[in-house]
Amino acid sequence: MTTSQNSKFRTQSFHKFWLKITAIVVGIAAPIFFLGTMIETSEAARLTLDILSYPIDGNITYKSNDVRFLSALTGGFLLGWGVMIWLLSSWVYDKAPEAVRKVVLIGLLSWFCLDSTGSIASSNSSNAIFNIFVLLLAVGPLWLPAKSEY
Repeated sequence: MTTSQNSKFRTQSFHKFWLKITAIVVGIAAPIFFLGTMIETSEAARLTLDILSYPIDGNITYKSNDVRFLSALTGGFLLGWGVMIWLLSSWVYDKAPEAVRKVVLIGLLSWFCLDSTGSIASSNSSNAIFNIFVLLLAVGPLWLPAKSEY
């Protein structure tokens, strides 16, 4: 990668674009977990949890009202968090680019630490591995501050 290509990833306009990617990464599973609230439409949520708790063995079920309720909460939180990141990019980033970057980065790291720790504590360590990939994708170039383009 050349210096000019590397510089492109550290511009404010690229960071603003990447925040939209981050919002999609965070919110993309929200509809799946929402559909998990109803038995008739819960298969995608059940399969997602089965994959995240690898190996895929069919032990995850959505028969319990408690699981469907947690699925509703999860879907709601993911959608709200994704929308918040999208709007931070659209409405706030131009006024405070470094503050927005730090807010999103700290939020993602907080999610990563608690979700991964909880996954390990609940004997679902494979989810912590998946979380590493999701974290790297969601953060992308946001690890480092953008250089001002003006």
